[in-house]
Amino acid sequence: MNKVKLGVIGVGVMGRGHLENIAKARDVKLTAVCDVIEERAKDAAATNQCDYFTDHQKLFKANVCDAVLIATPHYAHTPIGIDALNAGLHVLVEKPISVHKADCERLLAAHKNKRQVFSAMFNQRTDPLYCNIKKMIEGGELGQLDRITWIITDWFRTQNYYDAGEWRATWAGEGGGVLLNQATHNLDLWQWLFGMPDRVRGFCKLGRKHAIEVEDEVTAYLEYKNGCSGVFITSTGEAPGTNRLEIVGENGKVVSENGRLDFIRNEVSTNEVLRHSSEKYTRPAIWNVQIPLNGQGLQHAGILQNFIDAIVSGAALIAPAVEGIRAVELGNAMLYSSEIGQSVQLPLDAPAYERMLKKKCKASRITKKI
Repeated sequence: MNKVKLGVIGVGVMGRGHLENIAKARDVKLTAVCDVIEERAKDAAATNQCDYFTDHQKLFKANVCDAVLIATPHYAHTPIGIDALNAGLHVLVEKPISVHKADCERLLAAHKNKRQVFSAMFNQRTDPLYCNIKKMIEGGELGQLDRITWIITDWFRTQNYYDAGEWRATWAGEGGGVLLNQATHNLDLWQWLFGMPDRVRGFCKLGRKHAIEVEDEVTAYLEYKNGCSGVFITSTGEAPGTNRLEIVGENGKVVSENGRLDFIRNEVSTNEVLRHSSEKYTRPAIWNVQIPLNGQGLQHAGILQNFIDAIVSGAALIAPAVEGIRAVELGNAMLYSSEIGQSVQLPLDAPAYERMLKKKCKASRITKKI
């Protein structure tokens, strides 16, 4: 295969950004765009000199693509992704891969041919900040983890942002708020770095700062089998926001904030100190290191190129779609816990969450004038 023939489904804000990255990528040729709004599809096709479609099934039948990038509103990721995989295409899907866990399972079940490359747009996995943290954890630098705290409230959005799309911030149109749209990146990084917890207790405020029906402020408590605990706080209504990640282990702690990554390391592990009553172990001595970082990585362009490289040369995926279910499950668990007013065990009961979501969609009375 000389160049991958790629189609983009959904050419709204995100889709147009992907078109710019495709124009700069190696070993790929944009051959088609697809959007249910014909004028938008037509304009994108004229700008990029490719075919256009308003129906993804017609795009697949035209046989003009080897692969597709799906950048539609969230609920469409599942049916379009299933159709694309059944058509034998390689697939790169925007985050989240689906709105809820049950739909994730349906989408992933359609990936029967493992020669088809199936990736997700978790671009923050390319950031040197998180890559360094992952190496430290996997390399045992922190030892056993005891506590994780992530305050991620710099996702500020105005009311105008929500009003600009009729599908946004509604149960029926988007399926959720900050957990599904903005902080899904952080939830993916959480499970990528720390694994999945065993219990989640969520406290979600619906429309606390905006005239929306979904969550715009969340605090969640996460428990792990080994005793490690986590607190996750996010909001789209707080300014100035904070992005502070603190990871505490027996060998010290890592703090990420304001573009810095600091490692405050114990010369003797806290577990070793606590096992002894000797006076020399009253408190572990520490030393401080600022870990150098170089930019924010290749982000969306990097995930796109990795997807192309996986098709052309078999490169390992940075963000396999099969891992996308975990971020969705974490967000679903926080919402479900908040709804029922108690902690929930993981794995999450996917059918129960789907039933809850359908009730919310049915009860929705939000109408928007765009």
